[in-house]
Amino acid sequence: MLPESRRPSSLSARMVTLLLAALVAATACAGGGRAQPGGSAAPTAGTGDALDLRGVCPSTVVFQSDWYPEMEYAAYYGLLGGKYRVDRSGKRVVGDLVASGKDTGVDLEVREGGPALGFQSVTARMYQDKTIMLGQATLDESIQNSAAQPTLQVVAPMEYIPVAIGWDKTQHPNWNVIADIGETTTRVLYFQTDAYMQYLLGSGLLRQPQVDGSFDGSPARFVASRGTIAQQIFATQQPYVYKHELAGGQSFDLAYQLVSDTGYPLYGQGVVIRKADRDRLAPCLKRLVPIIQRSAVETLAHPARTSALVVDVVRQYADAWTYSPGLAAFTVQQMRDLGLVANGRNRTLGDFASARVRKLIDISMPIYAAQHKTLKPDLRPEDLVTNEFVDPGIGLSGTK
Repeated sequence: MLPESRRPSSLSARMVTLLLAALVAATACAGGGRAQPGGSAAPTAGTGDALDLRGVCPSTVVFQSDWYPEMEYAAYYGLLGGKYRVDRSGKRVVGDLVASGKDTGVDLEVREGGPALGFQSVTARMYQDKTIMLGQATLDESIQNSAAQPTLQVVAPMEYIPVAIGWDKTQHPNWNVIADIGETTTRVLYFQTDAYMQYLLGSGLLRQPQVDGSFDGSPARFVASRGTIAQQIFATQQPYVYKHELAGGQSFDLAYQLVSDTGYPLYGQGVVIRKADRDRLAPCLKRLVPIIQRSAVETLAHPARTSALVVDVVRQYADAWTYSPGLAAFTVQQMRDLGLVANGRNRTLGDFASARVRKLIDISMPIYAAQHKTLKPDLRPEDLVTNEFVDPGIGLSGTK
């Protein structure tokens, strides 16, 4: 499933360049999976330590992402140790799984999604490839697949998904929210598979004749319109890219509204397992989920190393996707400023609120019924999410 798409402060260009050069020289690996000499190994967690995953987790924890490497996924990429190895042809990066500076004794393999999967959903790929232990899925995707390919969300490193509807401030200076677009005939591009659009239409915020589900993620049509149309964006990416990184020196100053601010309470892509694997994976998840929680906290507070790693992995993949240090810095700042990585209504990062999940079920079920999709009967929050493995004591300080 394509991410339902949403970056200004950054490190100085000189600082980022020096940092990236130092990290790549010390830790990056050549494409094809052969480690470069000189990478530093983290000390291994002692036996019985909560960070020791040997014997309770697979020797390699395989994580399937739903898109290219980016800092929205810092909680996972931040767990890769210094001697990570990039497999360019296989679109995967492998390294020691390192938690809070300690080697957990197992490896982590992060696989690229999106085009690398032929745009197949992560859920479908997990059911096809049983070597995948963990994947990413939005909660509405889990609802949609609750009957045929049930998954269980075990932690949500992002409190809200960065998907938004964006527009050019110069062309539309009087627009403030998505509902303002609905008062016009302006075309709105979005990914056809994303259920949130049916919510916006059903709520009357947009109108059916103006929405166009043929969006492919490219800025080409927005640029060709000279910013007269609106489109789905990630608030953590396109505002920066469209202002600073478009080809030909073109530049647009985007405004936007997060879809979550319209009453569609979607978490960011959660970490999912195949539901039938719950009991088998429970011993591993009891240790691994808090490690993912801490990584989300640590990479938000100190993002430099993970940002440089993500930039380097993207460079080695040599896809159509590009990722700059400036974009990485913008993404992190947006995640902070917009509260996308945050505690819930308590002091815990990564847990699920049952009432919020129930609301999304109630919104989604009539949408999927109209699309003739078969859902699990009498679907309940506990069919989709669990806080069993979440450590309630891990959260961002200073937030509630």
